[in-house]
Amino acid sequence: MEHLSIDRDTRLCMSLAGRPGNFGTRFHNFLYRELNLNFIYKAFTTSDLPAAICGIRALGIRGCAVSMPFKESCLALMDALDPSASAIGAVNTIVNDDGHLRAYNTDYTAVRTLLGRHQVSSDMPFVVRGSGGMAKAVVAALQSKGFRSGAVVARNQAAGRALAQMYGYAWSATLNNRPSLIINVTPIGMAGGADANQLAFEDDAIDAAAVVFDVVASPSETPLIRAARARGKKVITGAEVLVLQGVEQFVLYTGVRPDQEQIRRAADFVFASERLPG
Repeated sequence: MEHLSIDRDTRLCMSLAGRPGNFGTRFHNFLYRELNLNFIYKAFTTSDLPAAICGIRALGIRGCAVSMPFKESCLALMDALDPSASAIGAVNTIVNDDGHLRAYNTDYTAVRTLLGRHQVSSDMPFVVRGSGGMAKAVVAALQSKGFRSGAVVARNQAAGRALAQMYGYAWSATLNNRPSLIINVTPIGMAGGADANQLAFEDDAIDAAAVVFDVVASPSETPLIRAARARGKKVITGAEVLVLQGVEQFVLYTGVRPDQEQIRRAADFVFASERLPG
């Protein structure tokens, strides 16, 4: 594939994450080439979030994807919040219009779409493990799809209880039941982390579930997803979330919506690259 040609008019998009990955860089740059757009995308991390946000504004960086642990802490640094971000209280996308920073949450849109695409019944009782910014998007999407019976499981009592109460669900510090839908929104199973080889749910919880959803996208086949597939469960992967939310970011940044074949090729390119160094 040809390299992007960079000149003074090239627009920069970026991501901020505690542990930067390669998805955004590969996905967005593939589509820029495919659609002949004068953009380039680069992943970053930071130990000074306010300075990084000031840099986005000052340097005219067109857009920024936001990942853990910055999804909530950057809220106060924005000029405006789209309803998708303000209702959830978490940001995953920043769009810069001439120095005016507006925050969005395309995670919410992606999760809601996938629940419908996989025909997950809203009658299913669920458990969401986690209480951070991504968990907020997931729980909000569940409520919007009409899920009535569910719980947030989180060791952080204050955050977990607040999230559960915000949407009318229960909270517990440990998993006390075996629901039909289990969703991992913690870093357990994430490549490069201390818990990379661990299961986010106990074996008997996976056995009892009908649907297993893991928002961790790196690797695309996490220990939880592999265990669920081995048991014949319906699975929803973090890779699916990543692609859908990435498409919506791409549209916000460029004003161009790729077609389904272009999206498929971009996703294939990204996940084939998982097995390559770098």
